Amino acid sequence: MLGAAAVRRILHCDMDSFYASVHIRDDPSLEGKPVIIGGSPKGRGVVAAASYEVRKYGVHSAMPAARAVRLCPHAVFIKPDFSRYRAESQEIFDIFRRFTTVIQPVSIDEAYLDVSDHLEPWGSGTAAAKEIKRQVKQERGLTVSVGVGPNRLIAKIASDFDKPDGLTVVKPGRVHAFLDPMSVRSLPGVGPATERRIKRAGIETIGELRAEPLDRLEQLFGRHGSTLYRYARGIDERPVRMRHTRKSLSTERTYAEDLEQLEEMDAEIDRLSEKVAASLQKKELSACTLTVKIRYGDFTTLTRSRTLDGPTNEPAVIAGHARELLRQSEVGKRSVRLLGVGASNLVRGNIAQLELFA
Repeated sequence: MLGAAAVRRILHCDMDSFYASVHIRDDPSLEGKPVIIGGSPKGRGVVAAASYEVRKYGVHSAMPAARAVRLCPHAVFIKPDFSRYRAESQEIFDIFRRFTTVIQPVSIDEAYLDVSDHLEPWGSGTAAAKEIKRQVKQERGLTVSVGVGPNRLIAKIASDFDKPDGLTVVKPGRVHAFLDPMSVRSLPGVGPATERRIKRAGIETIGELRAEPLDRLEQLFGRHGSTLYRYARGIDERPVRMRHTRKSLSTERTYAEDLEQLEEMDAEIDRLSEKVAASLQKKELSACTLTVKIRYGDFTTLTRSRTLDGPTNEPAVIAGHARELLRQSEVGKRSVRLLGVGASNLVRGNIAQLELFA
């Protein structure tokens, strides 16, 4: 544990069912109803967000909309309005900036705030969190769950502890008492597969995980074992980073009818490549690595990637490489449900600038 004088005050602010809550706020007739934001259940739509009223039926994000409507036939489906969400997000982040300049956005509705050196006039991290919640509710008509802890790990787990509209404060001396009873699944990075492996080792709770020696965890989980060892002890030295560097950019499309012909797949690859190129150029970025994502009709998914000789944001270049990557699969022999094109290893500058300074 850090000394008392050096303890950080980290807040993790997570908006409650953000997309759905925006619509419910703006249309009071939706209050109390099971609301799903996503594509049509009559096609191949996917759930983008679900209100808390519909989650009790087992509906969650990324679920096929057709399955969601079977679980909750009386759900209200609303088409996503991302421009609306982005505008709302800007208003909320403006509120966050009243409390600290050290903010790390995680997504459109989630951020870490380091208030360690910005406690005046609030007096404490807890008081700052309460005031953030009050201002978001009063000014935006929305609720935010906030976790307060000595590091990002604890703040993140705490914000999810009492949703929605929660406030959970974990003081440094209470970290182990807070974590120990929890399932290992509560730790960031522990998904279903890792959870099964941990439970096969006879470990159910974070407290039991903390009792395991480092060498056994490394033997069981390789390099990830040392991360589990630290996280089970509530140790997380990652700083809140003020600037987020975009590492990748991609677009994909799921088709109402599977694609069968290579020619129509090429046409889709061209369209997706143009979208990626336009996004890169708008952000004045160029890509050193390109990736094609393919999902066959049986839901088998694969990716093919290529690192280029030089960075690019030109649509024709991206499309040319993407077409070649497409042919490194079984397209033409198997039907395709989804195609995607991605750019990664991004560098700052448009292609003309990069060639000038090469």
